[in-house]
Amino acid sequence: MTWLEYHELTKHSAESLRRTQHYLDWANMPNPFRHYEGVRVVDLPADPPAPQISALEVLEGKTGNTLARDGAEFLSQLMFYSASISASKRVPSTGAIYSLRVNPSSGNLHPTEFHFCTRGLVDWSNGLYHYRPSSHMAEQRAIGDFAATLGNDSAPLIFVLTSIAWREAWKYGDRAYRYCLHDIGHAWQALTLAARSLGSESFAIGHFADDRVAESCLLSADEWPMLIVGLHGASIPVNKLNGGETVVFGGQPNRLSEEQKTYPLIEGIHTATKLSTESAILSLGEPKVSGRGGVRLPPAFSTNQSFGVVARTRRSALDFKGGRGSISLPQLATLLSGTRQRLFADFATDRYVHLYLYVHRVEGLEPGVYRFWPEHAELERIKAGDQRLVAAALSLGQDLAGNACVAFSMIGDFENAASRYGDRGYRYVHFEAGAIGQRIYLAAEALGLGATGIGAFFDDEVNRYLGLSSELGQVVYHFAIGYPVVDPRLEA
Repeated sequence: MTWLEYHELTKHSAESLRRTQHYLDWANMPNPFRHYEGVRVVDLPADPPAPQISALEVLEGKTGNTLARDGAEFLSQLMFYSASISASKRVPSTGAIYSLRVNPSSGNLHPTEFHFCTRGLVDWSNGLYHYRPSSHMAEQRAIGDFAATLGNDSAPLIFVLTSIAWREAWKYGDRAYRYCLHDIGHAWQALTLAARSLGSESFAIGHFADDRVAESCLLSADEWPMLIVGLHGASIPVNKLNGGETVVFGGQPNRLSEEQKTYPLIEGIHTATKLSTESAILSLGEPKVSGRGGVRLPPAFSTNQSFGVVARTRRSALDFKGGRGSISLPQLATLLSGTRQRLFADFATDRYVHLYLYVHRVEGLEPGVYRFWPEHAELERIKAGDQRLVAAALSLGQDLAGNACVAFSMIGDFENAASRYGDRGYRYVHFEAGAIGQRIYLAAEALGLGATGIGAFFDDEVNRYLGLSSELGQVVYHFAIGYPVVDPRLEA
């Protein structure tokens, strides 16, 4: 299987929706929390100090200066503002309560797991750990210098973000692999932006030998490594590095469902995008400037909303107040500004995702479809007129795309990515789209707005409506921003 075959076979269309026989087996719903039996569980301090730097300043590349006393406090801060439980919702019909997290997920199913290796953290043992969000604790799966096995002998803290595709496939079937990749992009930015708010920086590696990393991290067969993120910076409390004996505890992963089904298309695309050997990605130099628009955006502005508050209160909007309230052009410029910033990763030497906007209610901007040219902070209008019905129809008939003040189609340059990275490039385009989505989420929250990612859309219809050929890209993700309606299920 190739990336193109998988992409074509998992496109939504009116016909594909009619013929689907997928249904939700609630009795077999996967457990959203992984934990390991037979390992030491290490407490992380509760209610860690919040990063006070403005969220919009973090999105613009500025770093905070929150200093932790030891490794446990730093890890607690980092995970509390990137991956922990942030709220809960109650199902009115049954009274059941389910958790929301700082890092968003398609269908709130959370296929992403956070594993990490530590080297020399103050009062913290070197080793391999797994973050347990259900209790804000770390599971110690091994002690010793595991960071070196991941090809990084300098970073004191290295994360391996993994996916459990079954969690998404239970609901979304064969298309679920796309959503897993989106979620990795969201989790990546949730982690790295939280680190920046604490005074640290990061660099992500997507080009690695999958099976070697899976073996190094003691992963079970249902869990796949997707991204390696190394953190560095003076704010990470580090002692002089000392060697030590390696001891593996492993632990037994919990069973997520009574019956964990396999999906051949998902297995096929994952195998196609795996690497068996490693090689460095050569830089292509500065990204080329390739377009201008007729609308010059005003400068972005900042707010006093701290990163800590924004990260913890971000939610996926249930719907928006259609026809009520507009956003200003400076607000739109601020939302887009964070998407212009560089992504620090080995595969992020060029842009593979481009933004098209369905402008519904933006003061000073006529309704229509616009393309965003980030190099010049300009918008190019490509269609005029009211786009509310079209945006909703293209997003699988979801009203929130039309009720929003502005909706987005993220267009991925799959062919360019594949020409450079082969099938592996399919992952990188989705990672970038998810990363952009996370930045939009946080900017919207900082501006007092709501946002939501939309993974379901009529693929070919979007491409045709925007006048795209495969050489120009294909839709990879939808997003919407506006004034959210109150979600009566939210409890905290």
